[in-house]
Order: sequence, then structure tokens, then C-alpha cells
Amino acid sequence: MRHGNTDTGQIAILMCTKNGAVFLGDQLKSIADQTHENWVLIVSDDGSTDETKEILQRFADIQEQEIVLTNGPGKGVCANFLSLATDPRIDADYFAFSDQDDIWYQDKLRRALTWLGGVSNDTPALYCGRTELMSIDGQLYGLSPLFTRLPAFRNALVQNLAGGNTMVFNRAAKRIVEAAGTSEVVLHDWWLYQLVSAAGGVVHYDPQPSIKYRQHSNNLVGSNLGWRARTVRIRMMLSGRFRDWNETNIAALQRLPDDLILQSNREVVKLFAKARSASLLKRLVYLKQAGVYRQTLLGNLGLLAATVMKKI
Repeated sequence: MRHGNTDTGQIAILMCTKNGAVFLGDQLKSIADQTHENWVLIVSDDGSTDETKEILQRFADIQEQEIVLTNGPGKGVCANFLSLATDPRIDADYFAFSDQDDIWYQDKLRRALTWLGGVSNDTPALYCGRTELMSIDGQLYGLSPLFTRLPAFRNALVQNLAGGNTMVFNRAAKRIVEAAGTSEVVLHDWWLYQLVSAAGGVVHYDPQPSIKYRQHSNNLVGSNLGWRARTVRIRMMLSGRFRDWNETNIAALQRLPDDLILQSNREVVKLFAKARSASLLKRLVYLKQAGVYRQTLLGNLGLLAATVMKKI
């Protein structure tokens, strides 16, 4: 079957913005500096009141590539990204999510396409990976954790493998997102990981970072770096937040048409759902049968504890 051409394939960069003027220029420059130059930038702005739109317009005026500015739905980051990912009018060979305040390595897109180009066009494929962590003032201070277990639906059901700012996916994957619609889900990137793996697609986690991920006070936990972040995650899991997230994601997965999820993965969802409400012994049995897992030992111990405490 035909594979994508990584030299000429067009990438639609899907960027969401809201009051990002302070850092947006650095991110736009890193996009302009990409070694893969065949891209278009689609920006959905969710109601900026600073100079974000003016910065985008000035960027559009000087770039040879097409820049499209649209208005977002005004319902938060997840809904904004999904409004782009589910829009059938946005078409390209590949698609990349972009935050407004990161800095991409120059070869970010080319590296993603090198892997994606080896996947047949009709197979849903998702590339993602590690990040280099950057403080709000631009100081670099380490890498996100290195995950080594296989990306798969049994992992996706209980953990988001990588940030959306690292994700690049093919047209077959986007068609699945479109068909799934704008269901209420927890995070757009977690949903994409679940959808691609649920459908039997392929997911690649790159151990080498390709972006500098700017950390603000509201996304420090998202970096998953250090014991503080891990402890906060476990506390969130045991507090019931994790259970609420699972409730939302399971409902969205159960609404999927049969042609968007393998029967074996639908069975995993059923077993995991049972593990959330049965008696203690049965909860543990159903969890084992579902085979779900997180990427680290500590994460799996937290998953087990949450199951015992009926917090999944």
C-alpha cells in the first residue's frame, strides 16, 4: 500500500491560542524555521484580548506558507483543539498539534514524518514523544520522563502517554477523530491516543525530545517530572479526580461506532468498567483481566491502590 512522502507531504499545523502574546513570537519563529517547509498553519483563537491576533496577522503577512486565522468555540483548550481536529474542511497529508508558547526544534516535523512515512496511508498512525522542559523565563531544566512500555490501548485507557504539543498524526487518524465527533472528553491529546490505539492503529513514542515545553504554574504537574509532580498525580488519583476522568472517557468510548474500535478493545473497556464498581475481589479480578497498565511502577501501584479504594 502507498506510504506517505515525507519529503513533500503537507502538514496542517493545528494551533490554539488565547492571550499568548508574550510567548507566541518564539513559537511562530520555531515553526518558520522548520527544515520541513511544506506546512500550513491553522490557528483557532479562543477570544484573546491581548495582541495575539495582531502577532498572528503580522506573521501571516511575511510567510510564504498559508496561515488561516479562525475563532474558537470559547469552551476551553480541549474543545478548541477538537474543533480543529474534527473539522473535515482541514485537509492535509499529516497534522500536528501546536501550543502557543513552546519552542520547536528545527527538525521536529521532519523527524515525525520520517516515522509516519513508514506507515501505510490507510493505517491510523500517531507520533508523540518526550519534551525538554523550559521554565516560564526560558531556562531549560531537564527532560520529561522516559516511558519504555509499549504504547497500546490498555495503556491509553488509564494514562495519557505524551503531550499534544508533541503529536503528529496522519490523515487516517484524523478521519477517526472526525468520525468520533466532539464528544465530551478530558483532554484532546489523551482522546487522540485512545482513539488511534482503540481502532488498532499504531503509536510511536519518540524517546528523543523535539520541543521545548514551557512550564507555567498550571502545567507543572503535566511535566510529570520529579517526586512532587508524581505525588500530586497520585493524590489526584486517590481523591476521585481519576475516577471522574475515567467516567467521562469510558462514556465517550462506549458511544463509539463499532467500526471505530476493535472488539477486543471494547471488551477491555467493559472489563475496566466492571473493575470500577464490583466488590473488592471482583474489582481486582476485572482489573487483571482488563490488562490495563501505566508506564511506571509507581503509577501501577497507584492504579492498584485506586482500585482497592474504589477510586478508578
